[in-house]
Amino acid sequence: MTFDWHKQRVIVTGGAGFLGSHLVHYLRQQGVSELFIPRKADYDLREPAACARLYAAFPGATMVFHLAATVGGIGANRQHPGMFFYDNILMGTLTLEYARRAGVPKFIGVGTICAYPKFTPVPFKEDDLWNGYPEETNAPYGLVKRMLLVQSQAYRAEYGYNAIHLMPTNLYGPGDSFDLENSHVIPALIRKMIEAQTEGRDHVTLWGDGSPTREFVYVKDAAEGIALAGAYYNGAEPVNIGSGVEISIKDLAETTAELVGFTGEVRWDTSKPNGQPRRNVDVTRAEREFGFRAKTSFRDGLRETVAWYREQLEQMEKAKT
Repeated sequence: MTFDWHKQRVIVTGGAGFLGSHLVHYLRQQGVSELFIPRKADYDLREPAACARLYAAFPGATMVFHLAATVGGIGANRQHPGMFFYDNILMGTLTLEYARRAGVPKFIGVGTICAYPKFTPVPFKEDDLWNGYPEETNAPYGLVKRMLLVQSQAYRAEYGYNAIHLMPTNLYGPGDSFDLENSHVIPALIRKMIEAQTEGRDHVTLWGDGSPTREFVYVKDAAEGIALAGAYYNGAEPVNIGSGVEISIKDLAETTAELVGFTGEVRWDTSKPNGQPRRNVDVTRAEREFGFRAKTSFRDGLRETVAWYREQLEQMEKAKT
């Protein structure tokens, strides 16, 4: 049966953010006209009263996608572990609890690949989630997301509540944050190389030694996968959302340099942490349970991301003149 999105009243927390904006766009394409995107200025989801007001402001919601989060790269996680823990545990726990109280039939929690143990066998299978401690630099954030999975399973066991938990791998694409203080690896690489190219510098310096591997999923693909889970998945077990393609940071840097047109040297600062040694997920559960398979090749997605960022820079230059 085809899921009827036209009949849904949907809340998307974090709907103005990177992943959230793409999810909102996808849902509208599917025919969802009744969408509510709470803004942080109006609804601080760390506060119980704000969560209660959220559901009162949009009565009759049929599902909530919880994407709101305080996020960042390795540097931000190392600098603000307490803030990352506090903000995310409260937002997740309260948003789910008040959805249950308000009688919203379905809750889609969006977790993170960072929840996996540091030395998880590759590819990461969902059943490996509890076999160790996460990589230290982002452990507080990763453990919070594990607890939100536990909460969803506990609510299913006690209340029969239909809460599901998804774990996207590293996202990239148009609309990402290119702020070097809190951006992830791909936008940081693109920005550093374009700036070096513009300023005529002969090298860029990157963290670590380039040996770690990562899996990246194009943000538009991830949005589709999350929506498909919202429509068709009703299980207790977590599900990876990824591309199944693994690439080293060194190879990523070389590919980015090629697409940007940066011909300088890449230098590695080995005094800085590498992060988790390898990341690559098993994507068979998502395909089996709700038919999701990423469509965008990594090279095509990276090319589109570079083009989008250059367009933003051009617009900013025009605004100055």
